[in-house]
Amino acid sequence: MVFETFEVGTVPFNSDGWGPPDASDTSSTSVAAANLLPNVPLASFSRSEKLGRVADWTRALSNPSARPPTGSKSDPSAIFDFSAFAVDEGFGLASSGGNADEDAAFRLVDGKPPPRPKFGPKWRFNQYHNRNQLPQRRDEEVEAKKREAEKDRARRDRHYNMNRNNIHQQRREAAAFKSSVDIQPEWNMLEQIPFSSFSKLSFTVQEPEDLLLCGGLECYDRTYDRVTPKAERRLERFKNRSFKVTTSDDLVIRRLAKEDKATVFATDAILAALMCAPRSVYSWDLVIQRVGNKLFFDKRDGSPLDLLSVHETSQEPLPEGKDDINSAHSLGMEAAFINQNFAQQVLVKNGKREAFDEPIPNANEGEENASIAYRYRRWKLDDSMYLVARCELQSTVELNNQKSYLTLNALNEFDPKYSGVDWRQKLETQRGAVLANELKNNGNKLAKWTAQALLANADMMKIGFVSRVHPRDHFNHVILSVLGYKPKDFAGQINLNTNNMWGIVKSIVDLCMKLSEGKYVLVKDPSKPQVRIYEVPADAFENDYVEEPLPEDEQVQPPEENNTEGGGAETNESSSTNEAAEDKKPQGRA
Repeated sequence: MVFETFEVGTVPFNSDGWGPPDASDTSSTSVAAANLLPNVPLASFSRSEKLGRVADWTRALSNPSARPPTGSKSDPSAIFDFSAFAVDEGFGLASSGGNADEDAAFRLVDGKPPPRPKFGPKWRFNQYHNRNQLPQRRDEEVEAKKREAEKDRARRDRHYNMNRNNIHQQRREAAAFKSSVDIQPEWNMLEQIPFSSFSKLSFTVQEPEDLLLCGGLECYDRTYDRVTPKAERRLERFKNRSFKVTTSDDLVIRRLAKEDKATVFATDAILAALMCAPRSVYSWDLVIQRVGNKLFFDKRDGSPLDLLSVHETSQEPLPEGKDDINSAHSLGMEAAFINQNFAQQVLVKNGKREAFDEPIPNANEGEENASIAYRYRRWKLDDSMYLVARCELQSTVELNNQKSYLTLNALNEFDPKYSGVDWRQKLETQRGAVLANELKNNGNKLAKWTAQALLANADMMKIGFVSRVHPRDHFNHVILSVLGYKPKDFAGQINLNTNNMWGIVKSIVDLCMKLSEGKYVLVKDPSKPQVRIYEVPADAFENDYVEEPLPEDEQVQPPEENNTEGGGAETNESSSTNEAAEDKKPQGRA
């Protein structure tokens, strides 16, 4: 067998450093040149010098524009050819002679894979570029599902935005509320007080004194505490009459006024409207009568205070037409009907009633009255001023071997689409969410109920959740649940400050005590967070006084904001409110 010999080329010895010897060494130049491949750049280097690219494996030789003029696609030594890039990339090592520019021209080869596109497979967006590269395969079914889900999400977002735009448009139209009373041309506006001034007021009152307790109360039926949406109770109708006479018509208050027991007289509903005025949205009004040194806060016949507001503080608009069963007026009538019947149904029907000092004032003899008690209480506002208020209690119960007084009120659900929470599904498992939603939609009503319970010194306030049998049936209702709260604890939950409530009442009383004898009306502006005080004729709101509604363009318009600021808006003390009212009274009467 004949073996071919493999000849190893001559390797010159470099005693001065690494690599082949310098070209200046003539003895070994010819030997080194015989071992060098063509088109391979070579330069002397030491251990401290940086090495350039030996071979560029990343060059796209399939692109004719990027192919160097020397070498060809099939030439295996073309990957070592840097002659075309000697000037641009700094590899002209033969001509550089080891200049200092070699460090600046040094570049690293990026070995990272190209980034993937964020959406979809790569071959969909790069199908006409770099055909020699294989596509990155993915699960096509998963990608198709993702694309369908993205289309569905975009479609839902489009419909949602369209509906929200329509809601905003309706809300702007429905936001133009009407005033609770027509402002007549002969009325003279005296004061204009913004609600921003009420938040700074504070007044501390002493413990009130109980003057008289009238009426009779029946016991609360505790079985209603176990009512659930699955074990609901039908709301019944009762014929028992509940008297809601105004302050000046109350016979007991007239007697107390003659006995000079106080200077200011009101009811708990009127005081609660004043105390919670900053939370109100709808327009309401009060009639103020100054008789001698006495001050009476009354309500008109047919006043909004006789009804219960529904969805007042909600962001969703209600239908405007009065004939609609879901309009603000219709819901107010329905809520008052529900509240009156609920307060009578949750009582024990055994004929036993606890009677108090006197019967209900203004009640007709022989007529069956509802279970209600009037507690007349007196508060001291200052050394020479006392306030007497008639407060209501609806029931009594034995708790820990002690008699406790209750107030009974009912929230009503008319359509879950408006409230956003279905009581039948959430009341058992998420009562907190239901109550939080009601605080958002009916914050003013709940605050007034809490203020009335605090004024009456009730030990417990029972709140019922009453819903329609069907959203379009506003005659038949069912009781879904009944919850109980302590008034002081509930006031803390809804951020109702007692000192601020009395600060508002004290400022209004001080303002009205500086007015001369006559009749005035306090009106909450239908579109702005403020109240106004008008001087009205003495026969206003009487039976023989007929108001002719005026067109909006002929009604008296209030002055500009910068000219009429509310009294006491910049102070925390009620006395500063009085000083502002004293300065503005001559201007208002001019």
